[in-house]
Amino acid sequence: MLSDGNGVVTAAAAPRLLDQVRARCRVRHLSVRTERAYVGWIRRFILANGKRHPREMGGPEVEAFLTSLATRHQVAAGTQNQALAALLFLYRDVLGIELPWMDDVVRAKRPRRAPVVLSVEEVQRLLLAMEGRPALLARLLYGTGMRLMEAMRLRVKDVDFAQRPIVVREGKGGKDRHVPLPDRLAAGLHDEITRALHLHAADLAAGQGAVWLPDALARKYPGAAREPGWQYVVPARQQSRDPREGVWRRHHLDASVLQRAIRTARVRIGLHKPASCHTLRHSFATHLLDAGQDIRTIQALLGHKDLSTTQIYTHVLQRGGLGVRSPLDRLPAT
Repeated sequence: MLSDGNGVVTAAAAPRLLDQVRARCRVRHLSVRTERAYVGWIRRFILANGKRHPREMGGPEVEAFLTSLATRHQVAAGTQNQALAALLFLYRDVLGIELPWMDDVVRAKRPRRAPVVLSVEEVQRLLLAMEGRPALLARLLYGTGMRLMEAMRLRVKDVDFAQRPIVVREGKGGKDRHVPLPDRLAAGLHDEITRALHLHAADLAAGQGAVWLPDALARKYPGAAREPGWQYVVPARQQSRDPREGVWRRHHLDASVLQRAIRTARVRIGLHKPASCHTLRHSFATHLLDAGQDIRTIQALLGHKDLSTTQIYTHVLQRGGLGVRSPLDRLPAT
């Protein structure tokens, strides 16, 4: 209840629906990217239904919307699944409404594609065509099998130069795991961390220097945000405004910097495969498997929940179609 200053008490205005969605995302500790995606899909769902409030709608409207994505807009299966997740979150977590099981949704087809993998020689050429921080990060992706954002969010305290592991915190599924610190990256990572800590010291001297921490940690350890160990290994050169809290902080390097650098290097060396940051992760797994590493270890290094996800790399290694030698190659040379 609020007072208007004249003694009249009125009910506080309820927060708008999308603000409720954002607030619930933050209570659930969802990432900024997930929050933005969910808000975008929910807004699109409302507009597609004439701006009706979702409480006035339900399963049939959700089914129709998801079917339209697959049939009219021809979105990928992953895109349709993301829209479904956003709407389920809206109804279940924000509105407290359980939707019926939707059997009539036309599902977008999920193609079975083999991952793009570079040969050892192609990886070497690509890495040699890069320089500076992007070169170090690209080597980190190939040398450890980390995902792009896992490398970007790496903290100083999680690189152990003595024991040689790197701890990947809050990976996909919210799980931590260990990956090896390549010997060839030790010096480069040490120099990068030294530069990061010098930058952090300058920020502290300017009365700043607090890095973003997950909500639970920020509340439990209020001083941790200014400690050297929590700083990003690859901090951004400029500070930016936190989109949620509105405060200015030094975030990690933007992922697009590495994405552009890999694309530029690929064009420079004339590599026709559609190589990306994730291609280096695929290549890490395939080359380990080719060297005789057991698949269970590779599964643990990649952070895969299901072994079947890791087994896709066994198909990549089958030379030719299913490992069969073509009959053309059996003919006598002419």
